[in-house]
Amino acid sequence: MFTGIIQALGTISPLGGDSWQITCMSQSSELVMRDLAYGDSVAVDGVCLTVEEVLKSGFIATASPETLRRTTLGIEQAEPKYVNLETSLRVGSKIGGHFVMGHVDGIGRMIAAEQTATSWEMTFSAPDAIARYLVPKGSIAINGISLTVADYEPEISQFKVAVIPLTYAETNLRYLVPGSSVNLEGDILGKYVERFLVMGKGEQNNSKDTNHEQITPIFLAEHGYL
Repeated sequence: MFTGIIQALGTISPLGGDSWQITCMSQSSELVMRDLAYGDSVAVDGVCLTVEEVLKSGFIATASPETLRRTTLGIEQAEPKYVNLETSLRVGSKIGGHFVMGHVDGIGRMIAAEQTATSWEMTFSAPDAIARYLVPKGSIAINGISLTVADYEPEISQFKVAVIPLTYAETNLRYLVPGSSVNLEGDILGKYVERFLVMGKGEQNNSKDTNHEQITPIFLAEHGYL
């Protein structure tokens, strides 16, 4: 589990087969490399990968065919790709963003980026697998970065986020251009709510226990979830 607060910027290069070399390149790479060990989990552009070998300034990991199919890691690059890096959350650590699982739901694309006086306003498209979890002021992980949905247009499956200058400068968001692909992960809380709603409807149709309180949109609203 991660929090979406990026610790360092790195590059990723294929080594052949399913193996990849991730190299830390930013001044803050010590945050990633300090206690890195075999078997540790690291979010690479929001994709949870397992460290198989620790190098002087990076590590080697394996990306399964399923991971390559569902994420931007499977998109061929002419040159090494810049990636955001974050080590897994430790008990007692600060949670500066939101709970990010490292399980990418799908690939989106950047539509536009506009610099304002206080931030960068960035617009992205989202596939249906992600769009149903988008709500204004809700959380979304873009390339592993915890961001807040500033606006959402469901009719065209696009959403907007405001990125502070520090985040823009310290992550690979600054390398994106219109059409760039990004990894998207919806908020885990939204997924559980969706699951409970589906289960509640099924139980309501099949259960004969009239004393069992069903999980419905009304139930969630009454208990502060909507």
